[in-house]
Amino acid sequence: MHSLPSSAEPSSTGTVERYSTGTGRPPLRYDVIIAGCGPTGAMLAAELRLHDVRVLVLEKETEPVSFVRIVGLHIRSIELLAMRGLLERVLERGRRRPAGAYFAAIDKPAPEGLDTAHPYLLGIPQPVIVQLLEQHAIALGAQVRRGAAVTAVEQDDAGVTVALADGEQLRAGYLVGCDGGRSTVRKLLGVGFPGEPSRTETLMGEMAVGVPHEEIAAKVAELRETHQRLDIRPFGEGMYRVVIPAVGVGNRAQPPTLDDFQQELRAIAGTDFGVHSPRWLSRFGDATRLAERYRVGRVLLAGDAAHIHPPIGGQGLNLGVQDAFNLGWKLAAQVRGWAPDTLLDTYQDERHPVAADVLDVTRAQMELLSAEPGPRAVRRLLTELMGFDEVNRHLAEKIAAIGIRYDFGAGHDLIGRRLRDIDVKQGRLYGLLRRGRGLLLDRTERLTVGGWADRVDYLGDPTVELDVPCVLLRPDGYVAWIGEDQQDLDGHLSRWFGRPAG
Repeated sequence: MHSLPSSAEPSSTGTVERYSTGTGRPPLRYDVIIAGCGPTGAMLAAELRLHDVRVLVLEKETEPVSFVRIVGLHIRSIELLAMRGLLERVLERGRRRPAGAYFAAIDKPAPEGLDTAHPYLLGIPQPVIVQLLEQHAIALGAQVRRGAAVTAVEQDDAGVTVALADGEQLRAGYLVGCDGGRSTVRKLLGVGFPGEPSRTETLMGEMAVGVPHEEIAAKVAELRETHQRLDIRPFGEGMYRVVIPAVGVGNRAQPPTLDDFQQELRAIAGTDFGVHSPRWLSRFGDATRLAERYRVGRVLLAGDAAHIHPPIGGQGLNLGVQDAFNLGWKLAAQVRGWAPDTLLDTYQDERHPVAADVLDVTRAQMELLSAEPGPRAVRRLLTELMGFDEVNRHLAEKIAAIGIRYDFGAGHDLIGRRLRDIDVKQGRLYGLLRRGRGLLLDRTERLTVGGWADRVDYLGDPTVELDVPCVLLRPDGYVAWIGEDQQDLDGHLSRWFGRPAG
């Protein structure tokens, strides 16, 4: 597909002309507009800017979220941050703990020897990770406009027209909806969002307590056999993380109150443990839904706009960031004009099944938290099975998203899998991926990327820690080819990176 029509760059003030002469449409001033500046939208904007794509991010909220909820970054997300040089900044603001499976809150030791240089879970305040990703995108040249709510979308063969609540119209080559579970973009597209509505509700927050830790720990241990969704544990700085099932399903557009927590604690535990001074309070249900399509013409969906599920297992933010990482280089290739015909369609082909699997995993975990006799019996059995390393490792890799294998066709077992961060003669592998380009690791030092050198980097290194001769990596770190034949390599370079230059 050819690159989009060129136009003058947006001004430094962000002002945009509303209509082009004679067409009735605004001029095509952006390559991509992203609706939503959460972690998915911010990461996508940064990925696009690595390829000099003109990006505008529209965020309907005028200010960032104020409540400080702690989220967990799993191994694969940590690896992606390392690939873009962001990990050190994130580590300074987070807290590490071993990367165990924690499947359905069954606490087992982390399996030894996970295939990663980052075998830990990183807890970090959600506003902090959003801010870091947004700053990263802006530093790369993305424009972010707050207080800009999308109200209408119209697309044609040349681009997408986006109308805002204030009547302004903007035009871009593509639009990506990263605007959350209640996505306006998804609704305007008419994309189905099948699944199950919430049946249960859980309250979660951080707050101080008024009784000794030993009293809390003893009471929680007593209740956990019949109330698996109950969890009260210290979270540092004198604060406790409180998770408790609620009666009925409330309005999740409104945060709960401290009184709600006190009432539910008294109903289940007979005491509210003197909870006070909440840092943040929230509620979540167990609605589970997956968009039927991730792409309709020039409009795509990512993150919670494409899938929602309960937070058990902590995969939501991670799944969205990984969507953005998969989509970014492919959409950039489409914009820059070198994408193979089917490349953009591989976004849905690869990420839709991953989301479907995550939804099933969260469904299973929610069932195992039930107080009913059947789920409790299955939970006891699974707890026993997780004592086997193979089972514990399998579940840990699922939660951490390092067990994913995309279907690239038959071949070596590493094809379609991500490659861990290994030592190379120039330092570490992930340090070579910061520009968002492909990479050929050549132990033979005989091959070349030839006419793809503007899209794919080359490293000849006979000492690299691989048991195969050569590896071609996509910009997202997944192995696209293994071999040592130049003609075979050229075919795979064409498959993923289009026609050679010149």
